[in-house]
Amino acid sequence: MYYENKKERRLEKILLIFFMTVIIALLCILIIKLDFDRSNQTEADTYDVSELSTNSGENVENNVSETVSKVVRTVVGISKLEQSGNSIFLDDSEAKLGLGSGVLLTDDGYILTNQHVAGNKYGNCYVTLENGNVYNGNVIWSDSNIDLAIVKITAGNLEHITLGDSDNINLADEVYAIGNPIGIEFQRTVTKGIISGIDRTIKIESEENYMEDLIQTDATINEGNSGGALINKKGELIGINTVKISDAEGIGFAVPVNIVKPILEKLNETGKFEEAYLGIYGYDKEVIPYLNSNLNITNGIYIATILPDGPLFNKGVQIGDVITKIDNVELNKMNDLKKYIYTKKPKDKVKLNIRRENQEFEIEVELGYKIN
Repeated sequence: MYYENKKERRLEKILLIFFMTVIIALLCILIIKLDFDRSNQTEADTYDVSELSTNSGENVENNVSETVSKVVRTVVGISKLEQSGNSIFLDDSEAKLGLGSGVLLTDDGYILTNQHVAGNKYGNCYVTLENGNVYNGNVIWSDSNIDLAIVKITAGNLEHITLGDSDNINLADEVYAIGNPIGIEFQRTVTKGIISGIDRTIKIESEENYMEDLIQTDATINEGNSGGALINKKGELIGINTVKISDAEGIGFAVPVNIVKPILEKLNETGKFEEAYLGIYGYDKEVIPYLNSNLNITNGIYIATILPDGPLFNKGVQIGDVITKIDNVELNKMNDLKKYIYTKKPKDKVKLNIRRENQEFEIEVELGYKIN
């Protein structure tokens, strides 16, 4: 009996040792295989990422450079007076000549610029293209409240910019400001920056006026950049450079391009734009704190002035009323109202939702003609 037990225990030890040896061998094989696979994967990943990273960086830089190089050819110089020389280094040159920039929007010579550069509707200016050719420009539309104007020159087959979507921009997006002062010294100057603010409101001290819904950028706005292009990395126009705060570095502003899209559509369709007229000066909630700190406007357009020649005069609307909707389109920014009116024609009828204190009512009004 003792012999048999001893023999059984011996057999059990042998089997145990065998199984343990097999398990250890399998674990070793598995560890070696995992280490080998990880090593190969790391080498492959390192190689692939390096290749992709290098090529991608070079491609991005090359693409941006090529894109900007194409866009600068669509930027023009604009002057209110014809220059007698090639230099922009003149005493008070911007004031005397109205030096500034513009952007070609179409191949047949429609140009977007600032109102303070091109002047009022029906006025004239001089337009210098990238190739040096000079044309007489006619101001076919302008709005001093948003500092924009459209100029037409008689020309064809012109390189023109692609319009972007200024409603679809974000803080810290990379942008480029391009200006083309008349003269040869600093033509087609390009500066790089980011979008550092959206829907900004600034007060124009010299006119006791406010500009609303502006794009703020730290891209340098040089003298002569007024009316020039603010573009995204794709080379699309998202704004027109308008003003720089002189006593601060890295703060410039551009007017969002979407506001003029309805005008351009009508010009392309009919060759003319007859501007409809509501006859008010209004402000959105961003401006209200400047006017009256006791007012609390969460949405809509606050009516600050009702013009006597406008369609709302003597229609039961008062200063201090708030327009919340036009044809059931909600209004939160002054540009919302402007863009909608630009889609209409004089004598079109629109429905306004008005809020006065705690009461709301609707009125229908026939839009008038905007003379200038």
